[in-house]
Amino acid sequence: MKISQLYAKPRTVFSIEVFPPKKAMSTEKVYTALGEIAGLKPDYMSVTCGAGGSAALAEGGGNPTLEVSSFIKNKCGVESVAHLTCVASSEEEVRNSLNAFKQHGIENILALRGDINPDIPPKNDFNYAVNLIEFIRKNGDFCISGACYPEGHAEADCANTDLKNLKKKVDCGCETLITQIFFDNSLFYSFMDKARLIGIDVPVSAGIMPITNKNQIERMVSMCGASLPPKFTKMIARYETRPEALRDAGIAYATEQIVDLISNGVEGIHLYAMNSPYVARKIHENIGKLL
Repeated sequence: MKISQLYAKPRTVFSIEVFPPKKAMSTEKVYTALGEIAGLKPDYMSVTCGAGGSAALAEGGGNPTLEVSSFIKNKCGVESVAHLTCVASSEEEVRNSLNAFKQHGIENILALRGDINPDIPPKNDFNYAVNLIEFIRKNGDFCISGACYPEGHAEADCANTDLKNLKKKVDCGCETLITQIFFDNSLFYSFMDKARLIGIDVPVSAGIMPITNKNQIERMVSMCGASLPPKFTKMIARYETRPEALRDAGIAYATEQIVDLISNGVEGIHLYAMNSPYVARKIHENIGKLL
């Protein structure tokens, strides 16, 4: 199923992001965790890129994103969305990935430029996500999703420029959007007002990450530049030396965000669960009856 169909129903779509096993991880434990998360039966699960930041087929055919996406859809019975980055991939590599996705029944792709990795030189076939979206549209029958940034992309000149670039993604074939994480819902509402005003009319899922440890906060903020409202920083300061208390406080904060978003008619909630069945289950228990 193409996930664009899910948003046609008069309810909030609930999805969860997961990632493939990394080098230091037990593959068996990761797949067990992913199976538990899939057991919650979200509307779909998105799968990030493997080690190195690329979802293009590696030499020899290995593609962790494809493997996990196929496991989720074909073994767990949950629709999957495969992340595909392009800045370090050639057209041939991306075409090979599209063919592999098709062979495994993957119908949905989250098209991303990908982070610039100093150890992996760009190949210059694709400079921006919009180039990848155009290429996918011409080379396969996929539902294409894109990323958006309520506080503006860190590399954009300004928020208005970022919105104009987002409009280009939608105009060339992006059918749904997923936001980067944010901790202040007013920023999301302001972003949505501006996006709708310039004609961005596709469904948007709000990306929510329950912060469960201090290192996670520092890493996420450095990566995406999300601002931290006073209510959030007070929570962190109060519980940062008590791991279990911080974990549960982070889940409570995310739950409050989600309840407010659903009450205000958000089209989708995209949960960044960090492969944690505990976090995914607690959030689902808290909001399941609201969806």
